[in-house]
Amino acid sequence: MTQRLLLIAASALALAACASGPNYAARLNSATAEAPFLGAGTPLVSAAQPAGDWWRLYRDPVLDGLVADALSANTDVRVAVGRLQRARALVRQSRAAREPQIGASAGAQVGRSPQAIASGQDGTDLQLDAGLSVAYEVDLAGRIGRSIEAARGDAAAAAFEADAVRVLVVADTTRAYADAAAAAERIAVAQRIVGLLDRSLALTERRRVVGLATGLDTARIAALRDQRQAEVPLLEAERTAALLQLATLTGRAPRDLPAVAAARTDTLALDSPIPVGDGAGLLARRPDVRAAERRLAAATARIGVATADLYPSISLGGSVGGSGTSVSNLFNPVSWLVGPLLNWTVNRSATRARIAAAEADSQVALAQFDGSILTALQETETALSAYQRAQQRRTALASARTQAEAVVRRTRALQREGQISSLELLDAERTFADAEATLAEGEARIVSAQIDLFRALGGNWQG
Repeated sequence: MTQRLLLIAASALALAACASGPNYAARLNSATAEAPFLGAGTPLVSAAQPAGDWWRLYRDPVLDGLVADALSANTDVRVAVGRLQRARALVRQSRAAREPQIGASAGAQVGRSPQAIASGQDGTDLQLDAGLSVAYEVDLAGRIGRSIEAARGDAAAAAFEADAVRVLVVADTTRAYADAAAAAERIAVAQRIVGLLDRSLALTERRRVVGLATGLDTARIAALRDQRQAEVPLLEAERTAALLQLATLTGRAPRDLPAVAAARTDTLALDSPIPVGDGAGLLARRPDVRAAERRLAAATARIGVATADLYPSISLGGSVGGSGTSVSNLFNPVSWLVGPLLNWTVNRSATRARIAAAEADSQVALAQFDGSILTALQETETALSAYQRAQQRRTALASARTQAEAVVRRTRALQREGQISSLELLDAERTFADAEATLAEGEARIVSAQIDLFRALGGNWQG
């Protein structure tokens, strides 16, 4: 009998090396996806692979500190880390199925037995019971192995999803800081324009006093001046909103945001091309693509988990125990059992339905993985194009601003000489004010386009 049990156990252990379901193989990306970007052939970008800490390219220590605060205290990051820890705990739980399951039991009962009552005996009886059991499931069809494989895939996906949250938080933190700085610069530009219009208004008023200008000329310049002054509160509201968002992103209440975060009054700028790499580097770096690939691996493993139910499940186990009226005779005699336990589900329809559902989940995961690749490429190409167009727009705006400033200087000189009217000067002042404000807005848009590009390129997180 013992030899037969050992033979069954050995046969089961030999079959344990088999794993049900398909083996997952990492998908290879097409040559098209791994090619250089369409928008990479400009001096604004380089073919070097981008670094994970891209915000340091702005060379702003204050920004560096705010990003570090966000990565450690942001609530979204903390949620993502908590989900990662849960996924890793489930991996440990899956691994525990390969360990022997040991159980112990003990009990004590006091009472009168039916025999004692029938015989008229007085008093009570004490009954002690104790036992120890050991069970080990032989992974005959690889169910446990596939379960561990699926849990590992989920944990890896959770890690990459946490990285995706970090990429988003860093981008939002940098954007909020950049928006606050750009708004401060636009406020300064607006105030400078108001100051120029104040001087123009004073000059026109002096000319009106001596009869060289009319009250209508003065009213027109005063109206333009008030229009520009009305823009300042709106810009101040934008700056305040950016600073409040920055406080939230760094895990602070609004009043706890350090004053240094609002100290910068000029727009962020880069002094070197942006490294963008190529499609192959992007797909290896983007955390959402990596997470989708690991979800696909987990879904494939779950096909094996479902398929394993088609095969018998074998457990090897044994137990030892005893029963007595006192500790001295508890294990006299000792009872014991040892042997295999075979379970096999006869109803296969439900099992095959679960296999079909797992295969459908795998197809969904595959489509999501392919979609993540296409989305990554599309977002990067779009961000590259937007950045290039923003730079082209900024160049044109800078030229227009320079020309408008020259026109204003020439117009003022001609008005002082009495060669042109105040209305012509007003038109020149209005054109210059528009060019100055639009250029400041164009500078802010460039930074926003840069951040969009950095976000599309993903991060390269370690740990």
